[in-house]
Amino acid sequence: MSVAVVGGGLAGITAAVALQDAGIDVELYEARPRLGGATHSFERALEASTGAGGVTSLTVDNGQHVMLRAFTAYRGLLDRLGTADGIDLQDRFDLRVLTPDDRPDARLRRTVFTRALPRSIALPGPLHLLPALATYSLLSPAERLRAAAASLAMGRLDPDDPRADERSLGDWLDEHGQDDRTRRYLWELFVTAALNCRLEEASLGLSAMVIQNALLGRADAADIGVPRLPLGDLHGRAAEKKLRRVHLKTKVASVVSGTRLIVDGFPVDADAVIVAVPHPAAAALVPAQACPDRERWAGLSASPIVDVHVVYDRPVLDVPFAAVVDSPVQWVFDRSATAGLPAGAGQYVSSVVSAAGQWIDAPVARVREAFVPALAEVLPAARRARVAEFFVTRERHATFRQAPGSAALRPAAATALPGLFLAGAWTATGWPDTMEGAVRSGLTAARLCRHHLQGGHDR
Repeated sequence: MSVAVVGGGLAGITAAVALQDAGIDVELYEARPRLGGATHSFERALEASTGAGGVTSLTVDNGQHVMLRAFTAYRGLLDRLGTADGIDLQDRFDLRVLTPDDRPDARLRRTVFTRALPRSIALPGPLHLLPALATYSLLSPAERLRAAAASLAMGRLDPDDPRADERSLGDWLDEHGQDDRTRRYLWELFVTAALNCRLEEASLGLSAMVIQNALLGRADAADIGVPRLPLGDLHGRAAEKKLRRVHLKTKVASVVSGTRLIVDGFPVDADAVIVAVPHPAAAALVPAQACPDRERWAGLSASPIVDVHVVYDRPVLDVPFAAVVDSPVQWVFDRSATAGLPAGAGQYVSSVVSAAGQWIDAPVARVREAFVPALAEVLPAARRARVAEFFVTRERHATFRQAPGSAALRPAAATALPGLFLAGAWTATGWPDTMEGAVRSGLTAARLCRHHLQGGHDR
């Protein structure tokens, strides 16, 4: 038995690894010269004047990706790839929140109470959230109380209720007394980053799913993990070593059925096919009889992410990462070690901008004009530093647009053609468009595929 997997992003890698581990022959086809999809790395040559310590290039991630302890399926994939130790995972959720204009920084931190004799204990979710809010200095006492009440109300929502998918988070926050400050200083920190969507444009159902799983569920679910390896090593190259049959720079022109596809102009037969590419590409690949509603997938559209990369001649950020409010900068990360910048050669800082429609087509000069001063406002040491290198990476189609009504547009993994399955974070995983969602989709497609090969029904 053999399965053809089309697409080498996280969903395709996951499906291929799961099937191979189950003893099934897998042929993985990827049009690009590497695996990993949006989670890839590339080499960036430095100008001669910035090559401190003899460094002439950096290993740059296409975009900053983080994980949470709640990402159990993603962590399982890293275990299978042998790269689980390539993530720095917090012992407990601890987030510095930076502000411009020399205002004091704030902090959100999961509470752990220590008893004299037994081991330390953590409050169960959602109670662990309350002490963190109680000491969050960016909100007034009254705003903290209203935020805690809204959080508990969010915990009572059903994320799978179609009525929740039809509403925006912004409208719901209005109804629950969340003023502009609370929205900017609390809700945007998590929802905009998780959904790549402004609060007014975000699906209430997906927002509730994120808040419930990351903040209101297990006390340790929100602990943040940041790669210590380049994404290309963490995912793509590890998958190339793991999988036996990987075809790079190989174009799949169409999928004829659940058992045949056209590869570089030639028919290739398999016992099953998994299409694990973004939804516009999938709509063009799969036959109409497999997915009669495939034209509806266009309604998912896309939302962009922009990453701003700055190499300074000295350290400017004293924590691995931080969130930022009241600034075009949303999150900042120290990427020096991961990118290969030696100690003493300055610091490489990246800034991630979600829902980046304002910046996706902006010239680099305009982005620099906005972000270098903005970074200096929240990183005082940057005011004395020289910018040695500045560049921008852009993902125009970073995620699907996770707006009200999007859940109804996401297809199931099984199609109307036996043996043909879909995978991708855009499918109906119940999760937002994240690494966890992509991995879960791959696992679902692999499970259905195995069932099909064993003679069962696809659904």
